Amino acid sequence: MPKNVFVVGADEHNQRILADLPTAEQFRFRPLLTFTEIYDEEIRLDDVLRTAYQRLETFDGEIHAIIGFWDFPVSTILPILRERVGLPGASLAEIVMCEHKYWSRLQQRTVVDEVPDFGLVRLDDTAPPDGMHYPMWIKPVKSFASRLAFEVTDQRQFTEALRQINDGIGWVGAPFDVLLEHLDLPAEIATIGGHACIAEEAVSGAMATVEGYRFQARVHIYGIVDSVRYPDSPSFLRYQYPSVLPPEVCVRMAEIARTVVLTIGLELMTFNVEFFWDPDADRIRLLEINPRHSQSHAELFENVDGLANHDVMLQLALGNEPQLPHRQGDYAHAAKWFVRRFTDGIVHRQPTPENIEQVHQRLPGVSVELVAHTGDRLSTLRRQDGYSYALANIYIGADTQHELGEKFERAVDGLSWEIANVSG
Repeated sequence: MPKNVFVVGADEHNQRILADLPTAEQFRFRPLLTFTEIYDEEIRLDDVLRTAYQRLETFDGEIHAIIGFWDFPVSTILPILRERVGLPGASLAEIVMCEHKYWSRLQQRTVVDEVPDFGLVRLDDTAPPDGMHYPMWIKPVKSFASRLAFEVTDQRQFTEALRQINDGIGWVGAPFDVLLEHLDLPAEIATIGGHACIAEEAVSGAMATVEGYRFQARVHIYGIVDSVRYPDSPSFLRYQYPSVLPPEVCVRMAEIARTVVLTIGLELMTFNVEFFWDPDADRIRLLEINPRHSQSHAELFENVDGLANHDVMLQLALGNEPQLPHRQGDYAHAAKWFVRRFTDGIVHRQPTPENIEQVHQRLPGVSVELVAHTGDRLSTLRRQDGYSYALANIYIGADTQHELGEKFERAVDGLSWEIANVSG
């Protein structure tokens, strides 16, 4: 009989990837909570948990695993639900230790030297923390998809960033406070709560993400993905795999990631650790630890290694050691590209299904996923960063790096949009 795997934050894209796994017939993937049920105008954590409890308790069958792909609150819902039904996994405290940006920095600093300068910022502060210098980043201690993260270069920008954070921090801060109430926190963290910020030294260079998992107390690194940004913008242009960074730099990043994960825990789960490497100074800086699965990289691993990394997450949730193939995919290189617009607007016309199919037929190894649709105002869409608006994601496999870029340009040229400018 197929094993019952419940999916928290189910969406069409990731359900399709699960269904395409070679072993998919061995499982029945059951949406427990959809993405839209969780990420509404407000995140009502108590209501979401209550709904999940009720659905699990009334299920007539064995629950073999519970999985999810997203940042908070999905990442923190998973350990709560697994514990409730008796499934193994990392503890809630370990997850929150990573997701609370200030707490995570304190932990990182105890075991590695590659941590940027940082300090706590209260919402009513009028100046940066002592010892911090511009430029710096100001972020809520808990955010989602880079929401309300601002690079500031002077006092005016610092004040304006805090004003905007004050206006929007409750969307994640309120449910994060609810979660923190259930944990026995260190005193220095308990007094902060979810309505505070962290200031971090602005670092630059090539950005990369180390992906891995922990199984039976051993940390395994299975890939490093480059994060390439648009020129003169913090917004991502693409995620690219495998990394083109020097091999010795990749080894150093992997060792740093292994050290911090061994310190925190995270048994039976995937993680990703983001880094910057400054080639001029040959200096690595740890950006953040994400105690969750990198669903954005699934097609990249499938194209290059021959299997989506969703299988790693699935096997761990079942208590099995993953067996991810290496370089057995159809392409030597793969990327997830972001089609973005840098000003607000209303979508009057999106690419049609026929339009998209023509791109697929003309460009093997290319898959287009729309983010913005006809009638959408870009500034109201969820899952956008603070600097641009994503119109579409384009997944591309290619034999060379040059071909990756060429296919992207041809795909964008083949997609037809009509977007009206909006002021204010």
